[in-house]
Amino acid sequence: MFKKILIANRGEIACRVIKTARKMGIKTVAVYSEADKDARHVELADESVLLGPAPSRESYLVADKIIAACKATGAEALHPGYGFLSENEDFARRCEEEGIVFIGPKHYSIAAMGDKIASKKLANEAQVSTIPGHNEPILSPEEAVEIAKKIGYPVMIKASAGGGGKGLRVAFNDKECFEGFSSCRNEARNSFGDDRVFMEKFVEQPRHIEIQVLGDAHGNVVYLHERECSIQRRHQKVIEEAPSPFISDATRKAMGEQAVALAKAVKYQSAGTVEFVVGKNQDFYFLEMNTRLQVEHPVTECITGLDLVEQMIRVAAGEKLGFGQADIRKEGWAIECRINAEDPFRNFLPSTGRLVKYQPPAANLEQGTPTLQGEPYALASFGGVRVDTGVYEGGEIPMFYDSMIAKLIVHGKDRSDAIAKMREALNGFVIRGISSNIPFQAALLAHPDFVSGNFNTGFIAQHYGAGFRAEDVPHADPRFLVALAAFIRRKTRERAAGISGQLRGHEVRIESDCVAVVNEGAGKHTHHPVHVSEFVGHKGEATVEVGGQRYLIVCNSRLNDIRLEGTVNGQLFVAQAERGAGKNPLAYRISHNGFAMEVTVLPRRAAELLKLMPYKAPPDTSKFLLSPMPGLLVHIAVQPGQLVQAGERLAVIEAMKMENILVAERDVKVAEVLAKTGESLSVDQPILRFE
Repeated sequence: MFKKILIANRGEIACRVIKTARKMGIKTVAVYSEADKDARHVELADESVLLGPAPSRESYLVADKIIAACKATGAEALHPGYGFLSENEDFARRCEEEGIVFIGPKHYSIAAMGDKIASKKLANEAQVSTIPGHNEPILSPEEAVEIAKKIGYPVMIKASAGGGGKGLRVAFNDKECFEGFSSCRNEARNSFGDDRVFMEKFVEQPRHIEIQVLGDAHGNVVYLHERECSIQRRHQKVIEEAPSPFISDATRKAMGEQAVALAKAVKYQSAGTVEFVVGKNQDFYFLEMNTRLQVEHPVTECITGLDLVEQMIRVAAGEKLGFGQADIRKEGWAIECRINAEDPFRNFLPSTGRLVKYQPPAANLEQGTPTLQGEPYALASFGGVRVDTGVYEGGEIPMFYDSMIAKLIVHGKDRSDAIAKMREALNGFVIRGISSNIPFQAALLAHPDFVSGNFNTGFIAQHYGAGFRAEDVPHADPRFLVALAAFIRRKTRERAAGISGQLRGHEVRIESDCVAVVNEGAGKHTHHPVHVSEFVGHKGEATVEVGGQRYLIVCNSRLNDIRLEGTVNGQLFVAQAERGAGKNPLAYRISHNGFAMEVTVLPRRAAELLKLMPYKAPPDTSKFLLSPMPGLLVHIAVQPGQLVQAGERLAVIEAMKMENILVAERDVKVAEVLAKTGESLSVDQPILRFE
C-alpha cells in the first residue's frame, strides 16, 4: 500500500480524499493556489505545495507543477479528484511515465471513454444505442448552426473534455446555437484547456440516470447500482439520489450489465460512471462515461456501504476487488443536495465572499470496519447525516472556482424517510455572509412532483422557468413562525428581567400581550395580536397564541443561537432565527422549510405608532446596468449612442468558471459605458448607463 499520496485538487473533494487516506494510514500532500493558501484542504493535509496564482490555468491545470510537487514531496501516487486534470489523458500518461501511480483509470481508458467524441464512437462500434449527433469537433459557430439544422432542434452543444455542466448549452434556434457555441467553447478552454465542441440531439423530457462501475487490474468489473440525477439547473446537478424512484429492477440490471460491458471493453480500472438518458418507457441510451470519481458518489456509498475512494486507492495499488456482483448491497435510500454559493432569488447568480457563519447540521454517518469478503468498507447508519465540505467559518469563497460550498447527504430507510431527514438537515444548515441555494433546495424537496418521483431533467425549467421567488416556497403554517418570534422575544425579556441593579421604576417589563408585525415587503406590514403565557416550569417552554391557534413551544437552544431545535405541540422542529439580520435591528428573521419571515414583536402601543411611519422607496436604478455578481468583465457588446432591443446582449461577466450573459430587459439607448473590459466587478457596480 502507498505511504504517501498527493491530491491534485482543491475544496471538498480534496478534503474527502484526505479523510479516507488518513483512515488507511496514508500520508497526504495538498496542492493549492494563492487564492487557496488558507483553504481547509491545505490545513488537513500532512504537507502542502503552492502551485501558483489563483486562475486554474496557472495553478491546478499546470501538469508540470503538480508532477514536480509529487517528486519534491516523495508522493508515490496521485489522486486527481474530479474536474481539472482528472480526465486528461496526457496527464495520466505523464504520471505513468514519471513513475507516479495515477489513482484512476489508465490513460488508454481515458482516451477511449473520457473523451465524449471517442466514447460515442466506441459505443456505436459496440452496438450500444446512442443519441443521434455530430461526433466530430465543430470549428465555428456558423458550422454549428448548419449542423444543428441537419440534426434538428433542439440540440445539445457539449465540450468534448467537459464535465460538471461546464461547456454545455442547449439551443432551440439558430441564434441560441450561434451564441451557445461560442460560450461553450470559451468555458471549455478556460476550464479544461481543450476547446473541442461537438453536438447531439437533445432528447426532451429525459431522465438522467447513471451507473457507478468499479474495476480492477485483474479484469474484474462490477456495477454499484444507479444514481438518479435528473434534478438539474443549467445542466448542473442539484439533487442526486440512489436508487432511482423510476426504473425497475429489470432496467437496473440491463443498464448495469451494459455499463460493465463498456468498461470491460476498454479494460477499465478504478471507479467510473456510465451515464444514460432514459425515456418515459425506460428505454435508455448511452450518453458518456466519466472516467473519474463523481461529485455525487456519497449516495452510492450510503446504499452499498462501500468507500469508493478507498476502493480507488486499493485498485491503484494493484489489489483485486474483494467482492463480486452478487455481494453488492442496496439498502435504504440516500439523497444528496449540493449547497452552492449562489443567490436563488437573483437568478442564481454567484455569491462570493467571507463565510461569516458556517454551521452545518451535525454529521452522524459513522465510519465502521465490518468486512465484505475480507475488505474493510464504510458503513452508513440509517437516518444519518453526512456533510462533505472544503470550507470553514471565517473562510473565503473565491470567485475563481466552482460555487459549491458543501454536499449534504442523508441516508434513510426509504425515500420518504430520506426526504424528511433532508428537509430537517437543510433547516439546520446555517450559512451567513454569502447567499446559498438552501431555500431553493427546500422548495424542490417539498414540491409534489418531486415527492411523488414524477420528474425529468426539465423539472426545474418547467416549474421555475421564470426564476425563483420567495412566493415559490409557501409555508404550511406561517403562524408558527410568528409564534416562534414571540417565543424568542419572551425568553429574551425574561432573561433581561432577571439582571440585577436595574433602576427602580424602569425595570424590564414582561408583556403577555403584544403585536407581531410581519414585513410583507414594499412597505407593507401585517399586524398579528399575540398572547404569550406566563412562565411556568421549564425555562425553555412557553405557550403562544396567534390567530386563535395555540403553540406549545419547548426549546433548549441558547437565545443567541441561530439554529433552534425543539418541539412545537409535541412535534420536533429545526428552524433558524436571527435578530437584526435585515435593515430593522429589532426584527427577527425566522427561517423554516425554505421560507423566511421578518417579524418585529412590539408592545401594542409601539405597534400602533409603527403604522404612522412612512415608507421610504429605494432609489431608481432602472437607467443603469448593474453587475449582479462579483466577477470579471470579459466583454462589453455595446457602445455609447447605440440603440439596443430587449433581449440583445449587453455584456459578459465570468465568475466561478461560468460565462454569464447580461441582456437588455427592454429597448434602451446606451448613454455611457462605466466599466472597462478586464475589470473585476463588485456586486451592483454600474457597467452601463442608459438614456
